[in-house]
Amino acid sequence: MDAKKLQEFKEILLKKRKETLEERERYGEILQDTNSEEDYGKTAYKYTEFGTDTMNREQSYMFLARMDKFLNQIDQALERIENGTYGVCRVCGQEIDEKRLRAVPTTRICFDCKQKESRAVR
Repeated sequence: MDAKKLQEFKEILLKKRKETLEERERYGEILQDTNSEEDYGKTAYKYTEFGTDTMNREQSYMFLARMDKFLNQIDQALERIENGTYGVCRVCGQEIDEKRLRAVPTTRICFDCKQKESRAVR
């Protein structure tokens, strides 16, 4: 992949990283608000409300974990750009199609190998 394309994908990844960090911060703030005793006292009048609050907190933790995983994938992709392995399939060693990279810029596997992998799991 040429330097211009690598720079383009780097910018895409950095933008996604920034957006994800901002979204993660918002979820963190929501969790802080729902974990405060003040908020707990206001919203947990009944067990059903307490259950809803607990479910919302658990869902927020799940989203945070997903965002952390995605941030890790972005950071790994940025490392691959720096070390010259971005866009190379980890399975077959062939270049990953640009359309696939645009759809999933953090991918480490080409479409054909991903299909084979998916079939093997079934």
